[in-house]
Amino acid sequence: MERLGTGIGWRPEIADAVERMPGIDWVETVAENVCPGHLPESLRRLRERGVTVVPHGVSLGLGGADRPDDGRLAALAERVEALGSPLVTEHIAFVRAGGALTATPHLEAGHLLPVPRTRDALDVLCENVRIAQEALPVPLAVENIAALISWPGEEMTEGQFLYELADRTGVRLLIDVANLHTNHVNRAEDPAKALAELPLEAIAYVHVAGGFERDGVWHDSHAHPVPRPVLDVLTDLASRVSPPGVLLERDENFPEPAELEAELASVRRAVEAGAVERVKAQVRAAGQAVAAGRPRAAAGGRSEVRAGVPAHGGGPTPQGHRTGTAGATRGAFGRPEHRGVGEARQRLGVAQAALLSALVAGTPVPEGFDRARVGVQARALAAKRADVVAKVAPELPEILGADYRTAFLAYAQTQPMTGGYRRDALTFAEHLLSAGRPGDAAARRELRQWWLERSGPAPRSRRPVRRLARATRKALLRR
Repeated sequence: MERLGTGIGWRPEIADAVERMPGIDWVETVAENVCPGHLPESLRRLRERGVTVVPHGVSLGLGGADRPDDGRLAALAERVEALGSPLVTEHIAFVRAGGALTATPHLEAGHLLPVPRTRDALDVLCENVRIAQEALPVPLAVENIAALISWPGEEMTEGQFLYELADRTGVRLLIDVANLHTNHVNRAEDPAKALAELPLEAIAYVHVAGGFERDGVWHDSHAHPVPRPVLDVLTDLASRVSPPGVLLERDENFPEPAELEAELASVRRAVEAGAVERVKAQVRAAGQAVAAGRPRAAAGGRSEVRAGVPAHGGGPTPQGHRTGTAGATRGAFGRPEHRGVGEARQRLGVAQAALLSALVAGTPVPEGFDRARVGVQARALAAKRADVVAKVAPELPEILGADYRTAFLAYAQTQPMTGGYRRDALTFAEHLLSAGRPGDAAARRELRQWWLERSGPAPRSRRPVRRLARATRKALLRR
């Protein structure tokens, strides 16, 4: 795997600071926020300096029941080509549900939601990953996500799930150590156990990010400093393998450049501390091998592989890795599609639609889920939705003032998102206007004007003469 080094997530708000930061080997940008024909000048300059740029997708929904959308795959491939990237990354998550597959209303989460670690979900995910691999011009790596909720009836740990995914598809892994910490707090999952079960040789790079804890729940905010427990997980990972790249993520609440540089320094120190431990382990293993009269261990520090234990770490070896050359071939070229994957899609689709409907449409919580946690997730989704709509349509908070957030959260309780955030902003405005709101007549006129200018097939001109001419032309054409 290509060595990337130390990087940071490129965001428009910190673009100038990133360009000036010392020791930045590469950057990652949200793929959906980049227009291939109009790359930001900052990214152009970074590329000209030889800084690698990796597009990071958030909307494919590879863990969903439906096949990946051809249009989204083509758009992602176009961004890879425009950025000259050596690889592209996405998430092991579902972001939408319902529709034709389940004959239920189509719903959008606006967020990355966890995939159940079951055989059905794994079969569907593997096929979706293969479809994406065939459509993309560079290698694909997929990321483990943070979760507030757990699926009932899961059949594998996170490490086992990721191991089988990489084995069956050959996909690379983007390991987010902050998400491992999140799942430790929220789902009582041991990060060390997950790392021990991972195929470390499949790691493309590592994410590091901050968050905060409230009422016993860890929120992966990407808006707070990286805490010590996350750095400790990074050190543990680096003690097992030298990661090809490590990247600091920050999506909002951006601090001064000096603080970001200090966080990057902490990340480097955590990796270096892990490297020291890795070398110590290799020396100890070599000494023990010599003392026992065995051949010296390989670079990984292990002198033998016990049956059923992978060379990469602890935990049982997945069945595919006990088949020698046949298993290696399957990992490289993908296992033939399971005959029942169509039925698996149907079962997974029904389950995901039921959960998402409970989260965004207020339907009953499916059996087996923690109702309190589903409520926490539902409120978090609504809050994120309000925040993102305020960013894509900043005029709405200006028009509504202090009432914006209360009004939007009330709207979100009964109006699930069925399209993108821009469509959501328009629907929110329609919802208010149809109810005769806001109460202030001037604000209501301003909101109506905002909606009229954006709801048609073409923006309305602000020049009255132009609008009159357009209306006259339409009237004549109808004759």
